[in-house]
Amino acid sequence: MAPRAYRLGQRQAGTEQTRARIIAAARELFRSGASFSIDAVAREAGVARMTVYYQFGSKAKLLDALFDELATQGLLERLPAVFAQREPLDALRALIGAFVNFWHSDTAVIRRIHGVAALDAEVDQANAAREERRRGLLRKALAPIAEKYGRPPPEMVDEAVDILFTLTSFETYDRLAGPARGPEEVEGILNRLARAVIGLPAEEPDVRGTRRNHESREPARSARR
Repeated sequence: MAPRAYRLGQRQAGTEQTRARIIAAARELFRSGASFSIDAVAREAGVARMTVYYQFGSKAKLLDALFDELATQGLLERLPAVFAQREPLDALRALIGAFVNFWHSDTAVIRRIHGVAALDAEVDQANAAREERRRGLLRKALAPIAEKYGRPPPEMVDEAVDILFTLTSFETYDRLAGPARGPEEVEGILNRLARAVIGLPAEEPDVRGTRRNHESREPARSARR
C-alpha cells in the first residue's frame, strides 16, 4: 500500500472512531438522565465542541445518527425475517414483535430522544420522517393480509394502517409497558388489538397449548367471489 493511501486509511479509521465515540457519549448522556447539549456530548466523548459539529453538523443530525444506530442493532436486522414469512398474519405478528423489541431495547434513550423532539423542530422533523418509514412497513405487512383474507376491506385499509401506526408507536409501548408489563405482555396486547383492527377473530390456544388461528377457517377473498 502506498504511504499516502495508508495515511488516508488511518485518517478515515480515526474519523470513524471519533464519530462512534461521540454517538456513544450521546447515548450515555441519555441513559444517565444528564442534561443533553452539544457541549455535554463533547465533554463526555473527550473531544472539542467543534469536532461534534464537524462530524454531524447539528444536534438533530447527531440524534438521527444515534437513532439509526439503535435501529440497526434492535430493528433493521429483524426485518428480512419478518417479510420472509409465508403466512401474512405471521409477518404482521413478527413485525409487531420487532417494534416492541426495538422500543424495549433502550427505552430510556428512545424516550429522551422523543422528549427532545417535542421541543426542537429540527429533531421533530427527523423523527417524523423515521415514523413514516414505520408506517410504510405496516402498510407493506397489511397488503398481503387484505389480499388473502379480504380484511380489512379496501376502503378501510388506510384507516387500519393509521390505527396500527398508533398502536405500534413508542408512546403506546411506553404507556402499556409502564412499571409492570414485560415486552412479551405488551406484544400480546398489541397482537390482539391488531387482529381486531383488521377484523379477524382473536387467536385461541389449541389442546397442546399452542396458538390456533381462526384465519385457518376464514375463506380467502377469491373463494368468496
